Amino acid sequence: MLLITELEKYMLPCLNKKMFGVDCMGCGLQRSFSLLIHGEFVAAFKMYPGIYPLVLLFVVVGFNTFKPFKYSHRIIVALGITSATVIIGSFIIKTFILK
Repeated sequence: MLLITELEKYMLPCLNKKMFGVDCMGCGLQRSFSLLIHGEFVAAFKMYPGIYPLVLLFVVVGFNTFKPFKYSHRIIVALGITSATVIIGSFIIKTFILK
């Protein structure tokens, strides 16, 4: 439990933002994951909307690694496409529409 509370100390800075001053498509992922671990689900979504499709994708891939199931390939592809769409869509909205 101590590791979870100390997670913020070890977050990596965004090199794209440091070098160019522009957010990348992954900006907010670490903070969103930290919020998710601390039980702040709405704040995690607001920080990085792609967190939930990504978590679901990793859960399905992890489960499929140990216990393969029928149609897993289709589910993984669908979750991958959903994750990419949400990440790219939120990046476009955050970068071009809300600024």
